Amino acid sequence: MRPVYMIGGGITKFKKRNTEMDFREMVRVAFAAARADLPKLTLDMIDGSVASYFSDHFTSQVMAGIMAHDYLGLCPKPSKRVEGGGATGGLCFQSAWESVASGRMELCLAFGFETMSRVSTWKGNEFIALASDHNFDFPLGGFYTGYYAMMVQRHMYEFGTTPEQLARVSIKNHGNACYNPYAQKPLKLTIEEVRSAPMVSTPLTMLDICTMSDGAAVALLASEKMAERLCLNPVKITGIGTGTDTMRLSDRPQGSVPLLPHEDAADYQDLKYPGTHSCRGGRIAARDAYRMAGIQNPVEDLDFVELHDAFTSSEIQTYEDLGLCRYGEGGVFVEEGHPFLSGLDY
Repeated sequence: MRPVYMIGGGITKFKKRNTEMDFREMVRVAFAAARADLPKLTLDMIDGSVASYFSDHFTSQVMAGIMAHDYLGLCPKPSKRVEGGGATGGLCFQSAWESVASGRMELCLAFGFETMSRVSTWKGNEFIALASDHNFDFPLGGFYTGYYAMMVQRHMYEFGTTPEQLARVSIKNHGNACYNPYAQKPLKLTIEEVRSAPMVSTPLTMLDICTMSDGAAVALLASEKMAERLCLNPVKITGIGTGTDTMRLSDRPQGSVPLLPHEDAADYQDLKYPGTHSCRGGRIAARDAYRMAGIQNPVEDLDFVELHDAFTSSEIQTYEDLGLCRYGEGGVFVEEGHPFLSGLDY
């Protein structure tokens, strides 16, 4: 396995509805942004691509990834599509990493897109709900807002997490968006505004949940030799990880917490794990990535973390799964201000 570097990336502005571009054009715009920083890059240097998008349903188009690959002028080079629910983009990046690390490719393009505005919000939620067990959960009304509401209700019951702590996540994320020209929904919020927004699934309000979006992103991953040839400041990828769990919460067995290097089993003697308050797949992914990268304590070793924040509650859960705080302390972690960027006016 050889070193892999990210040498470039690009994104479009994310919008509720992008009427100017279809998925192919959005990918092209993001790709053009990435190429702008790599003046020596030519299409013939790219050995292949990996495409990612959540569902064929939103575009009503099977093989959309190949269509975007062709639109970029990369045919007949190899391409494939990867999908994994909310982890789709991360799996795409990992698949491109594997193509280069294995020696199969010197330079691989990873790209992803979503065009969720082509359907109504209700229909979009139905499509997303198809990522649950279609025979068991979906007929019972299994929409993902309800799943996450159920998980955070349990988190609140077991650990004392409060709706006000959830609101602080929304304040932070919408506040960060005020400094990001590509963000969809920049807002300066208060706890009262988050809590008084229309309730979707108790305790999650409209400002606790993500919105449907159109947008695209690309990343270029290269071998060390190719990175030196094309880029002045490549970013070395030192660790990746992937985890899974059973689709149905009712199938998840109780067991001990997979420990990270800075944790002790005594910390979790009385914790029922994984329960409905945590995501075992995320914990396994973090453990493996930290091990590969030599991370001993993520709080001390990491300067910046980008994590899954489709719901304010899922962000609090992910603090714990990543070991940024102990299980049960995610609400306090955000209340004390640890995830907020210093120097910004929220």
